[in-house]
Amino acid sequence: MTARFCAAVMAFNLAVAAYAGDAHAAYPEQPIKIVVPFTPGGATDAVARLLANKLSGSLGQSVIVENRPGASTVIGADAVARAQPDGYTLLLSGSTTYTVLPALKASLPYDPMHSYEHIAIVAMAPVVLLAQNGLAATTVQQAATLAKQQSDKGGLMYGTFGPGSAPHLAGEMFAEAVGAKMMPVPYKGSAQLITAMIGGEVALGVDTVSSAAPQVRAGKVRALAVTGEHRVPQLPDVPTFAEAGIPEVSFVGWYALAAPARTPAPVVDTLNRAVEKIMQDPQVRKAVTDLALEPVFLPGQAFQAQIAKELRTFGDVAKRADIKLD
Repeated sequence: MTARFCAAVMAFNLAVAAYAGDAHAAYPEQPIKIVVPFTPGGATDAVARLLANKLSGSLGQSVIVENRPGASTVIGADAVARAQPDGYTLLLSGSTTYTVLPALKASLPYDPMHSYEHIAIVAMAPVVLLAQNGLAATTVQQAATLAKQQSDKGGLMYGTFGPGSAPHLAGEMFAEAVGAKMMPVPYKGSAQLITAMIGGEVALGVDTVSSAAPQVRAGKVRALAVTGEHRVPQLPDVPTFAEAGIPEVSFVGWYALAAPARTPAPVVDTLNRAVEKIMQDPQVRKAVTDLALEPVFLPGQAFQAQIAKELRTFGDVAKRADIKLD
């Protein structure tokens, strides 16, 4: 009797395991939603729609993009963190969500390391140091010298997208690396920043390559250096900060796909494999490059390592520069 009972229990457990495996293997069985915590039209939205289109073909289900902007990406990020962990609600956002805000804000409704299953980083987004055309500095080293000369006069003014933004952090990295005091001036976005530089309101500015490259090519502002390990195709004549002898300025934004924590491993693996294949597609890589981004595929572990590294780096920069977000 005992032997028959044990055999029955084993058979039942095997049946349950087989059923669970079949259920996971069947994923996806319904449409998938990718939440983007920005308004439509930006680079994040464009990357999400590109992924959604390709994932739909790869997985055999429709994949839609839902824009949920607000509170510097917190609304959308929190919505995904609280979503059912079944693989049907995903988050496509940038390093602002995963590392910048968590490093600068005292409290958030989500934890970048523990609220998500990290699928992959799919694109890198370098930033560029800009100078107004009338500035007596045509290289980043000359700008550094000028910034140090202005340190005891209140500091050279440079444009950012506001306290704690990517340009603000990159600007503080530059000031710290060259030993200068600089004064950040906030603008609502790239268009306002470029207008302010053309008008002489600020001497320098930090912007994304995707937004700034057309303005540089049009001769409205000068590009002095870009972040990242290599030059960008949109500004091939502009050196990296490392090439210019200032490797400490290392801020590079990025875009990544995540799912709510506790999403089943087979589902995460399915998404991971699909995204890896998509990011190897030459057409996809060209489309991402055309957005002035660098197409990559950094899977879960590398994604987590990037978060951990940047939380430390940005936290240290913010502390030394006294950057705080309420």
